[in-house]
Amino acid sequence: MIGELEENSIVNCIFTTVIDGWDTWCKIFHSVEVWEPLINFILAKENLPVSKIENLHPGSNAVFKSRDYVVKIFAPPELGFYGDTNYKTEKFALDFAYSHGVPVPKLVACGEINDKYDFPFMVMDYIDGVDFNVYSEKFTDDEKFEFGKRLRKITDAMNKPCEDFNGIDVIHNSDRDKRWKKFSARFKTERLEYLYSHDFGEKVFVHGDLCYDNFVIDKKGDIYILDFADAVMAPVCYEYALVSCLFHFDEAYLRGYFGEYKTDEIVDICFDGILIHEFGMEIIMDFAKVEEIDCLNDLRDKLWDLIK
Repeated sequence: MIGELEENSIVNCIFTTVIDGWDTWCKIFHSVEVWEPLINFILAKENLPVSKIENLHPGSNAVFKSRDYVVKIFAPPELGFYGDTNYKTEKFALDFAYSHGVPVPKLVACGEINDKYDFPFMVMDYIDGVDFNVYSEKFTDDEKFEFGKRLRKITDAMNKPCEDFNGIDVIHNSDRDKRWKKFSARFKTERLEYLYSHDFGEKVFVHGDLCYDNFVIDKKGDIYILDFADAVMAPVCYEYALVSCLFHFDEAYLRGYFGEYKTDEIVDICFDGILIHEFGMEIIMDFAKVEEIDCLNDLRDKLWDLIK
């Protein structure tokens, strides 16, 4: 009898796919076929129109477009994928950014669906626009300068002190230290020594992942910031380093964003920000090979060459 009840409960679930570990999640989180029934249920539950489901840029959560809305479904917390943490982080971050005048998609609905798994979800307005890399393809230096100024105004609005909303320590974090495993023993030792001896300054709210995919420019030319799942409390260099890399250290962008700067000042900002960033290794690999960076001085020298 118990077996029959368990079987019937599975049959009656809206979401029918078995998620057997992270590998399974990675195979399905971008599948329209897998998620369509649950997305339609969420939209109907929130009294929103049900329409054709389309793929959007996936990060590590299930993100889809339905007509005028974006539906984002987070990994079930009971599977140990940090889905609940990511959901709470993004919910807090969207509210914080919106309250500080940062242009973000409107949060239409959010909550948790208790189905075969417990799925935290969000429904947001869809911003009809283009990614930054497409929008900026033919920018002149003057346009780069102006865009840098506009982005600095946005990051200044959100890089403010706030409560510690997810408890992540970006400086002293053994889990994040493991991400540097490809680098030499000398580099890893020097990095840890620097982290424990250097004063990085006050921690503020940062978006944490200001890359091409997380900017949308609409038809009016307005900038919108997307995907706050990596938001965290961190020294502001955490934000600035990734922005500088987004701009490929282009002088016109940097002058717009930082003003009339001195090269060594931007080198210091990027150096500090990269060393504490969750994606620090990936940032370096965007402009250098791992084998080229054997020590901290190698990183500083490379940054100097790029920025000067």
